[in-house]
Amino acid sequence: MRLMETLSLYWQYPFVRYALIVGTLIALCSSLLGVTLVLKRFSFIGDGLSHVAFGAMAVAAVLNLTNDMPLVLAVTLAAAVLLLRTGQNTKIKGDAAIAMISVGALAIGYLLMNLFSTSSNLSGDVCSTLFGSTSILTLTQGEVWLCVVLSLLVVGAFVLFYNKIFAVTFDESFARATGTRAGLYNLIIAAIVAVIIVLAMNLVGSLLISALVIFPALSAMRVFKTFLSVTVCSAVISVVCTLLGMLASILAGTPVGSTIVAVDIAGFLLFSAIGRIGGKR
Repeated sequence: MRLMETLSLYWQYPFVRYALIVGTLIALCSSLLGVTLVLKRFSFIGDGLSHVAFGAMAVAAVLNLTNDMPLVLAVTLAAAVLLLRTGQNTKIKGDAAIAMISVGALAIGYLLMNLFSTSSNLSGDVCSTLFGSTSILTLTQGEVWLCVVLSLLVVGAFVLFYNKIFAVTFDESFARATGTRAGLYNLIIAAIVAVIIVLAMNLVGSLLISALVIFPALSAMRVFKTFLSVTVCSAVISVVCTLLGMLASILAGTPVGSTIVAVDIAGFLLFSAIGRIGGKR
């Protein structure tokens, strides 16, 4: 009863409502592409792009930009396209391309922050960017609406191109043979992932973003087998775990990003147990 009273008290504050709305939307968007990325063995593209976003944020900080989202989104989208093109090169495989861009962007970003930083707490700024910060609890109404619009675009694109994404995910060669423009839909997937990365930076930080993509998808795969059922279950798991993690973080005063990932891990262990009991792997 006391817990409900505490939650009711916090719900009266607009910043809590804004954070929960944005967190739910980010979790939903992350889960939709998670299944595709896991099945294509491209799970860590989110990790690579998040490090690129970190580097872009460092550049924005050096330039003293008040609104860094346009720059970060543009750079991350460009990196997504570059990763896609480079990953198709036989000399540089997909995982090597991700590692190369990921480590390079992270190193350059940190170097720029050290060379040109005007902050008196550089370590704190870097830690907040890498592991998430309380900025999710200081969102303005305009930022919330921007997140809503971008999330609707992501969900709309996924629903609109669902059949093509399904085809490219399971058998890209066959999809090409049937006339599907696999390159175009891979590009759409990369672009959607880039938007998700930029949205999720403030929620869990650049080092933990992959958890939002991977854990819900893997959890759903422990119990379900079809692409549609896994995708729907992944979305439900992601939203529930994110909401529970954010509420636990607000009540216990723990870091938002780390708490959400901890709940995702607990969810994965639970669904793994359910899958074993049900005789499914």
